[in-house]
Amino acid sequence: MGWPFWAVVCLLVAMTALVVTLGVLFAGERRRGRAERAALLAEQRQLSERLEELSRAAAAQRQIADEHADWVITRLGESEDDGVAARPVSDQLVLSAAFGEPLVKALAFGHGVRRALSAESRNRIRFEMRREVRRSRKMRRKEMKEAWRQMRTERGQVQGDGQVDGQVNGQVNGA
Repeated sequence: MGWPFWAVVCLLVAMTALVVTLGVLFAGERRRGRAERAALLAEQRQLSERLEELSRAAAAQRQIADEHADWVITRLGESEDDGVAARPVSDQLVLSAAFGEPLVKALAFGHGVRRALSAESRNRIRFEMRREVRRSRKMRRKEMKEAWRQMRTERGQVQGDGQVDGQVNGQVNGA
């Protein structure tokens, strides 16, 4: 028996050891899975019992509240006829109410923008702006002339009081 025989035997032993190891690992995982499943089922039973208990308690409280209630806010479930016949509303009326007003506003806005951007409107605005700029320039010139006149009259009055070039009666101001 040569070395190939012993190589095959070693390979078979290694394969058997591997299969046994994997079997033990899978068996352990399977046991853990069963234990977890049992724990989850027990927890589910506890939660179901708790839910039933709370549902019974809520039903009892609701029944007590219904017995002690003197007034009810809504008329849900009552079939009281006021004598007013309900009229069906057509789809066209609903759509008209829903889209009519916003559509009118959008069309009016579009018309206003179109009119504001027309050539006639732009020319009128340009003319008004030019006229306003000219008027403001005239007012500025007029105010400037008035300021110069006032400054000259004040300077003339001060010079008439004996002040010449910052001197009063031969003395320098501030000395």
